[in-house]
Amino acid sequence: MRTNELIKEIRRLPLSKRIYVIEKAIHSIREQEEKKQMKKAASLLLDDYENDKDLIAFTNLDFEEFYETK
Repeated sequence: MRTNELIKEIRRLPLSKRIYVIEKAIHSIREQEEKKQMKKAASLLLDDYENDKDLIAFTNLDFEEFYETK
């Protein structure tokens, strides 16, 4: 469906439905942008986490038992 056709169809909807469509579209765009930014950030930091031992020092403790003191 072309953009003009889509806009015409949206204009035919009642106001509450138009608002709903717009909110969903905005949410979808934000979600995509956040995923894109997270992937970019992870990619930029991958080399650091693979090579900087200070960043992963505590992962050695991952499989040790944890006891909470009260």
